[in-house]
Amino acid sequence: MYSKAVTHKSKTCRANFRTSHFARSLRPAQILILEILNVFLWLKFSPSLTLNKLKRFKTGSCLFVVLLALFSYSPSIADSVLTIDADQQFDFAEHYFSNKEYLRAIGEYKRFTHFFPRDSRVEIAMYRIAESYCNSSRFKEAIKSFEAILIKYTDTEISLKSYFMVSECYLRQKSFGSAILNLQNLIQITDHRDTKDEAYYRIGWIYIEMAEWEKARVYFEKVSSLNADKFRLQRLSAELDQKGTISRKNPKLAGGLAIIPGAGFFYTERYYDGLIAFFLNAALIYAAYESFDNGLNALGGIITFVGLGFYAGNIYGSISSAHKYNRRNTQNFIENLKQNTKINFSTNNKMDRIQLSFRYDF
Repeated sequence: MYSKAVTHKSKTCRANFRTSHFARSLRPAQILILEILNVFLWLKFSPSLTLNKLKRFKTGSCLFVVLLALFSYSPSIADSVLTIDADQQFDFAEHYFSNKEYLRAIGEYKRFTHFFPRDSRVEIAMYRIAESYCNSSRFKEAIKSFEAILIKYTDTEISLKSYFMVSECYLRQKSFGSAILNLQNLIQITDHRDTKDEAYYRIGWIYIEMAEWEKARVYFEKVSSLNADKFRLQRLSAELDQKGTISRKNPKLAGGLAIIPGAGFFYTERYYDGLIAFFLNAALIYAAYESFDNGLNALGGIITFVGLGFYAGNIYGSISSAHKYNRRNTQNFIENLKQNTKINFSTNNKMDRIQLSFRYDF
């Protein structure tokens, strides 16, 4: 689906004005006069100089400023020659983009689209603008720029890719629902079998990121048999069957074991935290007991209050550590899936083909 070649025509926009030889020779003098005027104005309005208190100096200085301003003005300042070449402008923007100076690249691409709105590379420039926003982690602006392409162009190579990039921007913002909805819209409007299969495949991986294994499997099964081998679905399905091997801890059990200080942490394999929780709570309990035993009821009450806080923290920390344990192991499983089976979609700088890269272990 990504085989369309993008061609362009070289265009030149010129705005020419005649400039006399005298005007060109006059400009250095005008610059010098303006510099003198700048220094003089600073002296004029500096309150620390006693010279400004003299009446004659005030009158003379005002006249001097007026004369300098009149002399420095010349109609020739407005005379200039502006030449903007489409190829040079586009190449200049590409230079910034290739050097990862994305904000400067955005300005130059926008300049290109403004001066050459009929150039065949405008769509590429608009895509580069959106891509630069995305690479700069300005995802909201990137989404708006990609959507501008979708409004102006329909069913082109770049517009189809823009749909996928909008979804990618939502993913980087952890907006999984919006990413899925965008891809589902693409599935509804396109008739390209390969495009639909890629959208199904991407939605499946979004559900994997959400640890929704069965929903992911449903969308992987929607990929046509013609592209099943390309997306390595058989291997991916076998890897998904291993989800039951993910080691997990029960948060409720961790909280119950935490009745004995530190036991919940030991259950979630956080042994150092378990030792600290045990000895700290034991020390506070012993200190409270000794205080009450010696008749220091006020001190005993304070220590008991503090001890209850640490005891409750021990229970909460045990439950939280169980959730963290589960998330960490789930994420490790997802990362292994990516390394072993996921296809990475990428484009080269010339925008003339899509590259598929595979990662898998034997």
